[in-house]
Amino acid sequence: MRIFDPHIHMTSRTTDDYEAMYAAGVRALVEPAFWLGQPRTTVGSFLDYFDALLGWERFRATQFGIRHHATIALNPKEANDPRCTPVLDEIPRYLTKDGVVAVGEVGYDSMTPAEDEAFTRQLAMAIDAELPVMVHTPHRDKLVGTRRTLDVVRESGIAPGMVVVDHLNETNVALVKDAGAWMGFSVYPDTKMDEHRMVAIMLEHGTERVLVNSAADWGRSDPLKTLKTGRAMLAAGFSDDEVDKVLWRNPVAFYGQSGNLLLDPVPGFVEGEAPAATASYEGSSVLRGARV
Repeated sequence: MRIFDPHIHMTSRTTDDYEAMYAAGVRALVEPAFWLGQPRTTVGSFLDYFDALLGWERFRATQFGIRHHATIALNPKEANDPRCTPVLDEIPRYLTKDGVVAVGEVGYDSMTPAEDEAFTRQLAMAIDAELPVMVHTPHRDKLVGTRRTLDVVRESGIAPGMVVVDHLNETNVALVKDAGAWMGFSVYPDTKMDEHRMVAIMLEHGTERVLVNSAADWGRSDPLKTLKTGRAMLAAGFSDDEVDKVLWRNPVAFYGQSGNLLLDPVPGFVEGEAPAATASYEGSSVLRGARV
């Protein structure tokens, strides 16, 4: 089973996670820029974080045989903090960097006017950069937030096929499907969506434009939920081809619209053998090219 996790926050994960993911079949992933839990107070802290996503984390993933990509954005939660919003002026130059495959996570947290402005501006950036967009739906008032999200997306003029609306559940999946956008689902141990509910949704709505992710982060989460979803699909009667479509071909099709995917096997890694992380980061070309 080959796996492309289209939304996982590896900054908050350990090297043990990378090893387990490789053993499970993960060969590529996308790490969206997100809120780190501790409020940022300066634009510089965002830039250091973006540089780490495009430099250190990308290199760290290759040590374990996994291709790392990123999305860049001011997230909805911090869009409400005037100390953070000036980073919007810095984001366009990051969207041209190697490994950047979308603008995200954007969208809504509390559905404030400040979030409206940040969302609209970043949709325009995506159009200018010809990049897809990853949209975060709010944890509260999710149905209302999804409707508002789709209205803003429609008004922006971006093609719906360039947008994935993430963190969906049974209440809002039909709205996103009917809008022609991609449907993203975060599979968690306790909240959002489990693998069995995910299978039930695919039995009802099919597998077209469906992205299944672990969204693993600082909280209780599981970077192997993609694998567990694939196994649950097989147990429910889905074919190997349908599992491959959901866990590999769909994310490749969505993020491939960026023109920035790198999916060649990492040199030195042999299928069926455990990776050995022997490379040194000090002095690497990744480090030299990270700062922009």
